[in-house]
Amino acid sequence: MSHNWKDILPIDSIQEIIPVSGGDVNQAFRVETNSKPYFLLVQADRSADFYTGEITGLEEMAKAGITVPQVIDSGENQGDAYLLLSYLEEGKNGSQRELGRMVAQLHQYHSDDGLYGFDAPYEGADIQFDNSWTDSWLELFVERRMDKLHRLLVDNNKWNQRQSDTYQQVRQIMVDELTRHKSDPSLLHGDLWAGNYMFLSDGSPALFDPASMYGDREFDLGATKVFGGFNSDFYAAYDEAYPLSEGSELRIEFYRLYLLMVHLHKFGATYESSVDQSMSIILNA
Repeated sequence: MSHNWKDILPIDSIQEIIPVSGGDVNQAFRVETNSKPYFLLVQADRSADFYTGEITGLEEMAKAGITVPQVIDSGENQGDAYLLLSYLEEGKNGSQRELGRMVAQLHQYHSDDGLYGFDAPYEGADIQFDNSWTDSWLELFVERRMDKLHRLLVDNNKWNQRQSDTYQQVRQIMVDELTRHKSDPSLLHGDLWAGNYMFLSDGSPALFDPASMYGDREFDLGATKVFGGFNSDFYAAYDEAYPLSEGSELRIEFYRLYLLMVHLHKFGATYESSVDQSMSIILNA
């Protein structure tokens, strides 16, 4: 690494900094010291506030009693944002039922004033969403997220007129359903796919890499349905701890569509058929 991290990071006796897997957004490193390892995330050519949302999300989840990495330090080094976290040691086995109960516990932590949103915007590598506080989940999800994705897909020629027209039909179904659906603003992980949870060496579950906000808890469940990694034990334990309300299957498909549209925007045609299929499911529900 070109950065002189030993002079920047507030930890002693750094022995080695080793590149590790850290997702498709950040560069990630294991920082070895004489006493224990740390986890370092780096986002090139971004200011320190790039990680504000993740830091706030981790701190909020910790308040809710969720096992997450501890924030050690953050800042900017030679024009790159960085975030230093405690290192979670991964184990071989864990219980999906425990994971389901943990996510239900997270979702039972609600915003104090009944508003939806977050203190920091969603800050991805290639897209940003406004998380300003509102009393309307419909505004936060449909108007600020889905409609923005629609505009981006059309403007970048990733959707044709037929697909844009289909979205407008889907949008009306979402508006009608979410107007009827009453949800408390739950603390969300915000990007709950299989790559963002782990089982620790003692078998207990932990969450990391959040894109948190306070919103409809089914949003997180929609994310779990995109890439797999959550089995029937997870969903059964979740529903036992925090039962879902009528119509959840359709609403979860709204949130599954959202994540597929994010990936279509980011990665292109690979996700086109999945997005079209999800819209068809909603239209024919």
